[in-house]
Amino acid sequence: MLSVALRTLRIRWTSFTGGFVALALGVALLTVMGLALASSVSAPERGPERFAGVPVVVTSHETLRVPTPAGERTARLAHPRPIPASTVARLRELGPVVSDRSATGVHRLGIEADPAAVREVVGDGARVLTGTARRLAEPGPERDREALTAMNALFGTAGGVSAFVSVFVVASTFAFAVAQRRREFALLRTAGATPGQIRRTVLAEALAVGALASAAGCLLGSHAAPLLAARVVRAGLAPAWFTVGDHVWPYHAAFWTGLFVALCGAAAASWRAGRTAPVEALREASADRGRITRGRLLSGTALLLAAAVTLALSLTGDPGELLHRKSYISRPMLLITAAALLSPLCVRPLVGLLTRLPGVCALLVRENAAAGARRTAALAAPVLITVALAGSLLGTTATLNRSEAAEARERTTAAFVVTPAGGAGFDAATLRRLRAVPGAVVAPSSTTAVHVLEDGVALIRSEARAVTPASLAATARLPLAAGRVGDLDDDSIVVNEEWRRHRVGERVRVWLGDGTRRTLRIAAVMTTGTGDNGVYVTPRNAPGAPVDRVDVALVEGADHAAVATALRAAAGTGRVLTRDAWLRATQPGTERTTRLGLLLVLGIALLYTGISVATTTVMGRSDRVRDLAVLRLTGATRWQILRLTGAEALTVVAAGALLGLLVTVVNLAGPAAALALQSAPPALVLPWRALGATVAACALLAVVCAVVPTALALRRTAVNLAGIRE
Repeated sequence: MLSVALRTLRIRWTSFTGGFVALALGVALLTVMGLALASSVSAPERGPERFAGVPVVVTSHETLRVPTPAGERTARLAHPRPIPASTVARLRELGPVVSDRSATGVHRLGIEADPAAVREVVGDGARVLTGTARRLAEPGPERDREALTAMNALFGTAGGVSAFVSVFVVASTFAFAVAQRRREFALLRTAGATPGQIRRTVLAEALAVGALASAAGCLLGSHAAPLLAARVVRAGLAPAWFTVGDHVWPYHAAFWTGLFVALCGAAAASWRAGRTAPVEALREASADRGRITRGRLLSGTALLLAAAVTLALSLTGDPGELLHRKSYISRPMLLITAAALLSPLCVRPLVGLLTRLPGVCALLVRENAAAGARRTAALAAPVLITVALAGSLLGTTATLNRSEAAEARERTTAAFVVTPAGGAGFDAATLRRLRAVPGAVVAPSSTTAVHVLEDGVALIRSEARAVTPASLAATARLPLAAGRVGDLDDDSIVVNEEWRRHRVGERVRVWLGDGTRRTLRIAAVMTTGTGDNGVYVTPRNAPGAPVDRVDVALVEGADHAAVATALRAAAGTGRVLTRDAWLRATQPGTERTTRLGLLLVLGIALLYTGISVATTTVMGRSDRVRDLAVLRLTGATRWQILRLTGAEALTVVAAGALLGLLVTVVNLAGPAAALALQSAPPALVLPWRALGATVAACALLAVVCAVVPTALALRRTAVNLAGIRE
């Protein structure tokens, strides 16, 4: 059977080209992802850059360390305590000292002295860095770690989507090839081949295609990885030092994964091929009513139920989980896969509905779609997947952004917002001038953070603002679930429902932005919302946090223009924005890395759509040659046949797009319901522009892939098309 499989591959190479290309691209992306991951884990040891010329660097402690039964937990402090002035004075006695001073004190020193003497002076009050450890005083390591994490998440998502879509494309290719070759398999059965031999033939074909495609993918990935690494460095998505190293395991992982994907994709097709009866060889009609197989029906139904059950469990258990990036990228795959598997049940009636128009062209499109049900479903499924991916991923981010923007509008009641130039914070003199503006109620606030230890093992960071309670009530409307803002004082805190302990009057142990440990009473509790409702404390509980925002409300009867002019004069270089202008300037948006990741995912899906559409069209061309000949012999012109072919392609794309739109709406209903359960402003946004562009691209691909082969076939005479000698 292996020799039969190899001869089949040589003769029917066009039938396997789509699966080969899809699998090779998937393996290439897996190779790139593995190489990037391996290179980021084994990052080179880097020396100091900014502090390369000094022997010793002294920095304040920037890390909070909390002992727990499960080990020490650490977190980066929002406002590290400055090095004590007495310590700085004693260090100056040892040698030349250069201070790196901020608005809140000295946090970093370039000292030319003996390291042992410096450690003796500093003690436990600061960190003493020498040698390569001096690079830890530079801002690079933290940014590098974040960039590498984001980059790995991006490539991981792209690799996962590639594996998902490539399995579907490979499975569809083999399924369609088996459907076309049912008479061929029937002849083999008539000649004495057993069902097991037929199945082994199909699996041998998949093994050959999978091995070749996986090898080609590994080769392509080895060349693409360095180019992609250089590109992500230029785009600022990876540190400047990042390069792809020499690693072996990513090639093994990608190759064997690709081979496994090929065999999985062909498994169902091999079972169907083995069930081909010898009587199939007697069939002359090529019409295919395309009844859905039992395995596909069961698999699609199981995935549909799994999508519904997991969504219900998330909504009843932890709605906020649906709003996390990992969830809204991976969860829609369940419903999309289920819809793709069950699409043959819907495509045919939908095509019939779309072609309920008078005229011969509509009638022929409807009947051709019905006669080639498998071909129609195979063309519609990749369109469904691409449209549903674009709508679900981009629609979820747009929904979250709109809800966050609405939440910010409801929370902010100030007439003006003043921010400092450069983000360094306001000095005391500027704050006095702002407070002296007639007709203005000024509410200065600072950005800070608090940490809480949940369940005794998890150190959780919450972003916070330090405010004066009276001014907060005048310039903001917090979404409170319990308590009063006026009860906030130096011994209390305002939290949200996302905290494990969030009952008014309950006391919680927290660590402030500088690492100070305190036990505060819960004065009020806010709703969870979109997750942007942070924590509020008084300025006394935010030591070292500079004022970086001033909200301004108007006294009753105050002139809006006069107050604005006075605020601009008092703010100096600071920016004075109206409420609406500030909301527009700070409008939530998708992070750059997330946005690029989503575009990469959608680009991969569109590429696979093109591969699948082209493959299915080319594979189905042999079945359509005699149909074209009959149309030519009955008097149809070349243009009429091309127009009919284009209309068929557009109709199938429309059917797939409508199903994809339906899946999109259902997928977006999950995050919308989660927002409602968390008392966030309701929103459900369909990305019409992206959907339109996706459908247009799919339509263009389908029409080109359908019309071009037809035009080439029509260059032959009608008699030759029919297979009759002239």
